[in-house]
Amino acid sequence: MARNTPTITSIETLRNPEYPRIIWVRIGSSDGLFGLGETSFEPATVETWVHENAATYLLGKDATRLDQHWDKLNGYGARHRARSSDMSGLSAVDMALWDLHARRHNVPLYEVLGGLSRDRIRIYNTCAGYSYGVKRAGRLSTGDVDYRPEQPYEDQQAFMTDAGALADDLLSNGITAMKIWPFDKYVDKTNGQFISMSDLDEGTEPFRKIREKVGNRMDVMVEMHSMWNLPSAVRVAKSVEPTEPFWFEDPVPMDNIDALAEFRRSTPIATTASETVATRWAFREMMVKQAMTICMFDISWVGGISEAKRISTMAEAYRMPIAPHDCVGPVTLAFSCQLSLNAPNALIQETVRAYNATWYMDIVNRLPNIESGFVYPDDEPGIGMTLLDSFEKDENTTNRLSEV
Repeated sequence: MARNTPTITSIETLRNPEYPRIIWVRIGSSDGLFGLGETSFEPATVETWVHENAATYLLGKDATRLDQHWDKLNGYGARHRARSSDMSGLSAVDMALWDLHARRHNVPLYEVLGGLSRDRIRIYNTCAGYSYGVKRAGRLSTGDVDYRPEQPYEDQQAFMTDAGALADDLLSNGITAMKIWPFDKYVDKTNGQFISMSDLDEGTEPFRKIREKVGNRMDVMVEMHSMWNLPSAVRVAKSVEPTEPFWFEDPVPMDNIDALAEFRRSTPIATTASETVATRWAFREMMVKQAMTICMFDISWVGGISEAKRISTMAEAYRMPIAPHDCVGPVTLAFSCQLSLNAPNALIQETVRAYNATWYMDIVNRLPNIESGFVYPDDEPGIGMTLLDSFEKDENTTNRLSEV
């Protein structure tokens, strides 16, 4: 008997120069529903891929064949290993198709992923400022941020100046974990090839201040941004180890998994990797070589929610927790929270309170249900958010539409 299934009728991309790194993808189907996706970096290239590759294949196709569409759009077997424009495009398209799928069934995304594995999940705060990673290229350090002293969550400035007070403030809001990157500012001195004892001591000072102020009530993650060679990364780790951080994240570039594995063996602290890696094939090598302790990926870069779910399940077979990344946009945060509530091996969910309090709310109608240091599920269909009319009607918002 032939199935009467909805078909894909439109694929739209939206961009706004206020958020020059981000692109949104919206997919419509013949039953009048829409799903939303998002990704970042090289949005013009991603937009071209979406309309000239994805739309050419998807328009008129069965909207319910999510796995088949992922495989076809992944180059008929091409296996990318690092973040790329076409993988970002595929990620955003896949996200939109899954949001559409859950909306069709009128259930939250976590329901079609397999249901809840928990009633809430703990968050940590990435201590970024309001404009960190949004408008400017490169990694920002104190003095380079678009500093807003009148705003309450200029957390990047805070961790570089008084990390103990910042930790105390986070705890007062129920947040018991935070991520900082005080060593980034020393990278340019040697292109990441060496770090001096004086820089090590200065970079470790925020961790000591946190312990002095709040003791062990705060878990602290060390973000290293894949900027150091192996010997220097080990030196950083040894300097911070006495303060007992929660993890070291992306300590070395992800182009040599053996080096990552060697770093992991050098320290008793967990090694987390990596938002810069895409697809299950790359993560498989990292797992086989036991190069990481905690599996981190970004849903909007790794291959979408389809691939994130597969990687999560594969990590579970290695008794490895996952910790989804969030430093892209509100739609990626929503997908990450849905997966973190669903995946049995989810450990903790990244958030950025400076983003949640400002520009995320300028784009979408609502955010995930985050209260007192935890994400809670809700009953909204799909990811539970849509783009605001005011954002879509902004004179600077542009869109490109491909349709049947």
